[in-house]
Amino acid sequence: MATVLGTYGWALLVEHEAGLRVDSVVRAVVIASALGRVQRLFDRADRLSACVVLPCAAAAGMELSTLIQQHPLAGDTAFVVGVAGTIWVRRFGARATRAGTLVVLPLTAVLVVPAGTVPMSGQGHTAWAAVTALAAVVWGTVVTWTAQLTGLVPRPPSAKVTTASRAPRRRLPASTRMAVQMAAALTAAFAIGRNLWPDHWAWVVLTAFLVCSGARGRGDVLVKGVWRTLGAAVGTVAATAVSGQFGPRSDTAVVVIFVVLAAATWLRELSYAYWAGCVTAVLSLLYDWFGQSPGDLLHTRLAGIAVGAVLGLAASWLILPVRTEAVIRARTAAALSGLGELLEADWRDGPAVRLAQARFAYRVEQLGVGTAPMRILAAVPTPRALSARRHPDHFALRSVTALRRCGDPVDDLADAVEEAPDALTTDPLVLRRRTHVAAHALTLRRAIGRRAAPPTATEAGPPEQVRTTGAATPPHRSALAALDSIDSQLCVLGALLACPPHPRPARPKPGSTER
Repeated sequence: MATVLGTYGWALLVEHEAGLRVDSVVRAVVIASALGRVQRLFDRADRLSACVVLPCAAAAGMELSTLIQQHPLAGDTAFVVGVAGTIWVRRFGARATRAGTLVVLPLTAVLVVPAGTVPMSGQGHTAWAAVTALAAVVWGTVVTWTAQLTGLVPRPPSAKVTTASRAPRRRLPASTRMAVQMAAALTAAFAIGRNLWPDHWAWVVLTAFLVCSGARGRGDVLVKGVWRTLGAAVGTVAATAVSGQFGPRSDTAVVVIFVVLAAATWLRELSYAYWAGCVTAVLSLLYDWFGQSPGDLLHTRLAGIAVGAVLGLAASWLILPVRTEAVIRARTAAALSGLGELLEADWRDGPAVRLAQARFAYRVEQLGVGTAPMRILAAVPTPRALSARRHPDHFALRSVTALRRCGDPVDDLADAVEEAPDALTTDPLVLRRRTHVAAHALTLRRAIGRRAAPPTATEAGPPEQVRTTGAATPPHRSALAALDSIDSQLCVLGALLACPPHPRPARPKPGSTER
């Protein structure tokens, strides 16, 4: 909200000094509200690119708004291609994904300003839109940097942590599928919205966009679609009951809008229903500020929201669908890959060990995000959910639990390696346990990809009993305990995948001096 209010103050100043129209202020607030949320993951390189990408996108959004008003068909087509393109570029990695997110912010702002409430903008407005977007990036960077420096918000993971290894693709990438889905949903939304509600088509398009955007699979889009639709409907009804008390151009309405927007930002992490309800209430209050009666538009808004939600769900489920199970299996394999990187790294290289540790934690977190819709669907009393409860080894619901339980042992292992890297690297027993756990993780990754497990050293023959002198030191005990804990959770994950038990290395005989 500090980013939003700072950008709002700048936009008001520019509007007054440059003689702009009120839509420039609204667009600035829309862009800043989304930027304030997504910029938390930006590193220095992302912020430098944002200083170029967002101003250019803001200028293009201003021109697109004019094109939609003058030439609806061409403008609608450009909007669909632009939004779908921002999704398609995700295939090129995390930085491309963040750049695409920046580009889409001014495009969604096009849908917020009620059609016909302000005259079309000119060239001066386009230039000032770019300047305001740059001011939002600079101000947001100052605010976020201060918050991170004081510990108010955590620092984002580095690009090395969030960048996934690229494997050869045998199917159409998920980003391409999602881009096609979004294009189909928006095309249908524009066609239906302009024919049924020529003056209020934006509600259909905006809802279809919200339902389709960021969907990680069919289960995810179903949960978010239902939450967003219900929240938007409740927010519309609530705002209709309240907004009539303010009237057009009311300063009180502006204050209420910012209060509700702050609540939406706060409650977003709890449920998309709160977010959708608050944002829809903000839009209803904004329409009332522009002089459009909320009561007269209530049924139109609810109908537009329902139609847009159905279009978004239909596109995500019927057009090149991304199966939720496939998303979960891919993210589980990515987390196991991060674990394998830690076990196979040169333990004398401290930064490499910490990088692998961070990658594993990040990928487990992403797996948890992907399984959230499955947990919500499992809580619904449907025959499928009841069946999932009767099967405790349900892979999609329990894999994240097993990998999360590896978190503490992985941290303990990294700490032990940092304390005694040379000793742990050369210790025969630690080496054998480490090799076993790495092979176990690789076997599970191959099982997820439905490939045969590689032969292990244990299968080739019994391990040699190595005798060493001296007592086990705390780093050795900690490393061995961590490896055993990780292996236990891998056994749980193997049971979920219906893999045969992975053979464990032989234990030292009683009385042996082997560490």
